[in-house]
Amino acid sequence: MSTDGQAPVLEGLGLTRAFRTPAGERVAVQGVDVRAAAGELLVVGGPSGAGKSTLLAMLGTLDRPTAGRVLVDGTDVAGLGPDALADLRRDRIGFVFQSFGLVGALTAGENVEVPLRLRRTPADEREERVREVLALVGLQDKLHQRVDELSGGQQQRVGIARALVARPRLLVADEPTGQLDSATGKVVMDLVVDLVRTQGLAAVVATHEPALLERGDHVLLLRDGRADGGRP
Repeated sequence: MSTDGQAPVLEGLGLTRAFRTPAGERVAVQGVDVRAAAGELLVVGGPSGAGKSTLLAMLGTLDRPTAGRVLVDGTDVAGLGPDALADLRRDRIGFVFQSFGLVGALTAGENVEVPLRLRRTPADEREERVREVLALVGLQDKLHQRVDELSGGQQQRVGIARALVARPRLLVADEPTGQLDSATGKVVMDLVVDLVRTQGLAAVVATHEPALLERGDHVLLLRDGRADGGRP
């Protein structure tokens, strides 16, 4: 995949993930390469069960490959211990989940500030940054509203704001429109594309929706865990 001479923020080289099952070994992903630089969106497509979530878990350092390497800003994550790996996730990677992953009893602002609390960011800086990212996703007026009172699309935008609040280098989004209707899903995907461009993020988004594939700078299609086409 070409990155027009830019050093990649994310590289996956020969990624393979196998699982032991009572029926024997099952290979969920086999020999997949990916690459994304700052300001680029990689969309990973394929049917359910193709290996998209397994691949994203490896790229986001939530799971280790059976074979192959993941590099974030040139750092091979296999060489990192648990504490250093947790620091890398906290400081360089933002995650967006299909199920939103929010605490319904908390306000939008309280949900968004969680990563900053984990970093022990001072309160005044937290408040400023939370307001800033909620404005980026068009929810500045929802700062003090509980997220369980928001629509699905608004909740996902809160999730995106939370992913961005610590200024990550990499955004990893697993089926971010999966629980949304098509119109709302398009709005959320438009937002992701805009943020990749304006914030200079490298992003990888998994989807099973063919219409979303055209939004990527690069497209990787998976079938039965293997690369099955796409657009470099």
